[in-house]
Amino acid sequence: MPRALITGITGQDGSYLAELLVSKGYQVFGLVRRTSTDASERLAAVVDQVTLLTGDLLDGGSLIDALRTCTPDEVYNLAAQSQVHTSFTQPVFTTQVNGLGVTRLLDAIRTTNPEIRFYQASTSEIFGKVQETPQTERTPLYPRSPYGVAKAYAHWMTINYRESHRLHASSGILFNHESPRRGLEFVTRKITHAAAAIKRGHQTELRLGNLEARRDWGFAGDFVEAMWLMLQLDEPDDFVIATGQTHSVREFCDRAFGHVGLNYLDYVVHDEAHMRPAEVDLLVGDASKAHELLGWTPTVDFDELVAMMVDADVALIDESVR
Repeated sequence: MPRALITGITGQDGSYLAELLVSKGYQVFGLVRRTSTDASERLAAVVDQVTLLTGDLLDGGSLIDALRTCTPDEVYNLAAQSQVHTSFTQPVFTTQVNGLGVTRLLDAIRTTNPEIRFYQASTSEIFGKVQETPQTERTPLYPRSPYGVAKAYAHWMTINYRESHRLHASSGILFNHESPRRGLEFVTRKITHAAAAIKRGHQTELRLGNLEARRDWGFAGDFVEAMWLMLQLDEPDDFVIATGQTHSVREFCDRAFGHVGLNYLDYVVHDEAHMRPAEVDLLVGDASKAHELLGWTPTVDFDELVAMMVDADVALIDESVR
C-alpha cells in the first residue's frame, strides 16, 4: 500500500486529493496545524480513512517528525497562505509560509528520505504581469503580489532541490481552479454564494473589485488528478495545468446570476476597496505538455463549473434555514 502525506489536507485541493488517493488504495496522512477549531469538514467523505498529524511549515522540526512518523512515498505540499489580497497586508507571514516553508519541507525530505517524491503547488500568479500569452512552463515570471513572489521563490527552490539534491520534486503551475469547496473569501465562491443568497432573499448586493480581470478557471477535482500523475513519472518535471480558456470576473457574475434567473447588473457593485494594489489582468495557460506527457485533460467546462458551484450554494442556504 503506497503512503502519501498531504499538507493543507483540510483545504479545497487537499480534500479532493485525499479522496483521489484513498480511491487508489493509498494510506493517506494529512499535516494540520494545531488550532482550537475543527477544520476538517471538507474531509467528511474520507475522514475515517485518513490519519491527521500535527505540524506546521513554520516549524522544520515538526516536518521532520511528521515524515518520520508516516514514512511516505509521496508528499504533496498544498499548504499555503492562499489569499492574494491578504498577502499585501501580511507579506512577511506569506513569505514565511509560502516561500521559506517550502524550503523547510524540501530540506526535511532531503534529510529524512531523499527517495520521497515531492509535489509543490505552484500557481499561475507567478506569471503576474504576463510576458506572453498563453503562459507555458517556459514563460518568464513576473509576479505582482507578495503571494506570487513567495510562490515564485518556492517554485525555483523546488527546481533547485531537484537539480542539486536529485530529489524527485515536481511543480504543478496550476491556474485558477474552483469547486463548491472553495472558501467564501475567494471571488468565485463569493459570487456564487451571493447569487444564491440574493435569489433566496438573504442578501441585496455584491461588492467586487476588478470585474474585467480574466482568468483560466477549471475544476479542482480535475486538477488534483494532474498532481498525482506528475508523481507517477519516472523523471520529475514542471507542468502548467489549465483549461486554455479565459473568462472575466464579469462573465463569471453573468453566468452565476443567470443560472438562478437574475441579472447581475442589478446586484453587483464595483468597489475600489476590493482592488489589488497591483492588478493581474490576464492569465490563461497552455497545458499542452500535461496533455502529452501526463495524458491529462480537464473534464468540467466553465459553464458546468459555475452551475455546480451555484447549485451547491443554493442547497447550502436552503439547508441552513430548515
